[in-house]
Amino acid sequence: MSSKIIEYFIEITKIPHCSQDTSRLRDFLVKFAKDRDYRVEIDKSNNILISKGNPKIILQAHYDMVCMGEAPNIETFIDGDLLKAKNSSLGADNGIAIAMMMELIDRGVECEYLITNDEEIGLIGAKALNFELQSKYMLNLDSEDEGEVYIGCAGGEDIKASYNYKNSKIVESNIYQLSISNLAGGHSGVDIDKNIPSAIKLLVEYIKNIDNFKLISFSGGERRNSIPANAKAIIHTSSNLTLNNLVDIKPLDGKFETIDNTLIDILDKIHHGVVDYNNEFNIPNSSINLAIISSDKNSSTIEITTRAMSQDSLNSVTKSAIDILKEYNYSYQIEDNYLAWQPKIDNFSNLVNDKMKKEFGYSKFVAIHAGLECGVISDIYPHISYTSIGPTIRYPHSQKEELQISSIEKIFRVVEDVINDI
Repeated sequence: MSSKIIEYFIEITKIPHCSQDTSRLRDFLVKFAKDRDYRVEIDKSNNILISKGNPKIILQAHYDMVCMGEAPNIETFIDGDLLKAKNSSLGADNGIAIAMMMELIDRGVECEYLITNDEEIGLIGAKALNFELQSKYMLNLDSEDEGEVYIGCAGGEDIKASYNYKNSKIVESNIYQLSISNLAGGHSGVDIDKNIPSAIKLLVEYIKNIDNFKLISFSGGERRNSIPANAKAIIHTSSNLTLNNLVDIKPLDGKFETIDNTLIDILDKIHHGVVDYNNEFNIPNSSINLAIISSDKNSSTIEITTRAMSQDSLNSVTKSAIDILKEYNYSYQIEDNYLAWQPKIDNFSNLVNDKMKKEFGYSKFVAIHAGLECGVISDIYPHISYTSIGPTIRYPHSQKEELQISSIEKIFRVVEDVINDI
């Protein structure tokens, strides 16, 4: 590659920047920009605004990542045209965008570089933006398919529900730990329609078929925005357990307290996956991710993420999950939500689309079934025109995450062309 983008990206992977632990990368980026005579502002949410001269366009990305597996200890390697990580998520979402920004900053290109914090845990930084932005155009670099120009995204809500158990029974024999581990996982938005199995759902299905079981505990899932890759339960049963290639069975000794079996009923009833499709853009219209479960002898907690391409659809799909929780007397709250970015084609998105066609020989307008910060930021800065592009990233938020190397420089040339035209 003619630029240092890959070098910069690998340098970023060596600096821990999991969500809620981003200060080291923040300080690195601030120093990088100041050393090159850029103005730098940091707001109360640790969003970063880097600028020089009289910029006409904002480049926007986030600098936190979803840490899976051994991350933030990331060891990268190249496999043909793919950059991957050993036993961890890679952080190409959204570190490769930061690396492209670093290349432009190193060249002295006059833009507003808006780098937001804690996007992966609810677009927290974007919601609290408090900068005076000069530009009329914003190019978000958090999309994951070359040759596609994003003009819309889903809104979402995070539901957290809990229940306190009243009755329990002591058991001290025929105790088994059941676990499903290290499934592929994936992004609970863009990958929700890819038939990636949920460890929680698979383990629930296995337990349902055990006669006369008593549940002792159940836990599963890693992040609200990840398809669960791991799940574990402890049960009491006098029945013979069926061997299964996915389920690891381990006898346990000791005394345990059982809890209400209805937790399994709830996890069985709550839908996981696509609810319905948006035929215009050939993506899910609404979906549910049964994300995180935890329980002990006293209580259980269920965390669910819903997504939809419109507010009405989001209200409907959230209600469907809440209705089941209420049926079993779970208390609940909406802990976080973010707005959908309604699809819109304007002069700016047409310009970006033309540049993509020039570089790739093809391009199309798309919307994404995931939260992009454009939805939140456009509500704060409605006078700005928004579009999103990015190099090809597969399986983000998982240990299978991979970045297509050949698409990086192509997208970078599109970014350069757009900046020059603006």
